[in-house]
Amino acid sequence: MERSAVLAGLQPNQLLSASRRHPSTPLPSFPFADKPRSSPSSLKLQKQFPLASLGALRAASPSRLDAVLSETYSETTELADIDWDSLGFSFLPTDYMYTMKCARGGEFSKGELQRFGNIEMNPSAGVLNYGQGLFEGLKAYRKEDGNILLFRPEENAVRMRSGAERMCMPSPTVEQFVEAVKATVLANRRWVPPPGKGSLYIRPLLMGSGAVLGLAPAPEYTFLIYVSPVGNYFKEGVAPIHLVVEHELHRATPGGTGGVKTIGNYAAVLKAQSAAKAKGYSDVLYLDCVNKRYLEEVSSCNIFVVKDNVIFTPAIKGTILPGITRKSIIDVARSQGFQVEERHVAVDELLDADEVFCTGTAVVVSPVGSITYMGKRVSYRDGGVGVVSQQLYSVLTRLQMGLIEDKMDWTVELR
Repeated sequence: MERSAVLAGLQPNQLLSASRRHPSTPLPSFPFADKPRSSPSSLKLQKQFPLASLGALRAASPSRLDAVLSETYSETTELADIDWDSLGFSFLPTDYMYTMKCARGGEFSKGELQRFGNIEMNPSAGVLNYGQGLFEGLKAYRKEDGNILLFRPEENAVRMRSGAERMCMPSPTVEQFVEAVKATVLANRRWVPPPGKGSLYIRPLLMGSGAVLGLAPAPEYTFLIYVSPVGNYFKEGVAPIHLVVEHELHRATPGGTGGVKTIGNYAAVLKAQSAAKAKGYSDVLYLDCVNKRYLEEVSSCNIFVVKDNVIFTPAIKGTILPGITRKSIIDVARSQGFQVEERHVAVDELLDADEVFCTGTAVVVSPVGSITYMGKRVSYRDGGVGVVSQQLYSVLTRLQMGLIEDKMDWTVELR
């Protein structure tokens, strides 16, 4: 990959996936993707400019990435015409997705931006039959000046590579991953919510897409990125959530895949999570499967406990996902003068904690109002938001949104 700029030299008449799509076959249409918007709720960012410019994509990604672009690609100057105040954490189709393939034992090389839509896959694909797949999650935020910020995308790239090694898959390089994320976000920039209205959730996937019948690594792999604008993950928003401790079902086992972001980890929590939500809880907190005594994590986020201004969280020991928000909160907390301990945290320590909160890409920082364990409910701060979690949430989100100086050098700005 020796090209000097992302998407440099693209031709307007160059079709994506030419080998898989007949030139006369129209690209699929999707909600909000093609019609010009004149609604008063649309926000114009700048004057329109033609396809030939592609300036934003090239300027934002001056390193190297081979890609081709559909002839239907167009850069828009308005935000998508949706009710930004009503965003929840649910899927909303956007304009473009990114794909890249490689054979087993090979290397990823040429990526493609193409219109968002369904993908074709052999029924015998490794990901469908044996769960050979990973995913990542990160966000893009719009600043007050209209520029867009990514938060620590290289960390997601490193984590995907670690997970790919565990799942016997090739993986894009860190540079390929980051540049693909940049290109995908810029192609969908009108779906990045206005400042303070939410974020653009970015979902990279890595999967065994080649056909395999016997149990073995797939012969071909697909890296794909799609995006969706989102609001708060929990219906409570930034209000406290309510957890129940699960002591029979377990999320992960020692020597398993709990420490990587493989797709099977998440299907395994659905039974307990569904039962908890049916009883009115927000989510489930899991214990270790050996002693059934030590905290591990919530279904899709890490857990933190506060006592006497000391913050402690379960140590990463192979059964807990090394969350990027978790890692960031630890660094932010220490920069704010807090003592942070990564260690075994017994479930009994929840009973006299001052505060409890969760962290994750989707939730960012979510205060816990109560935890129920073996039928006993313990509330924190009278069910309100704790001082520590509020402070850490404020610092991290302001950094992610570009409202304070990024002294950590964590954000990547796209113009």
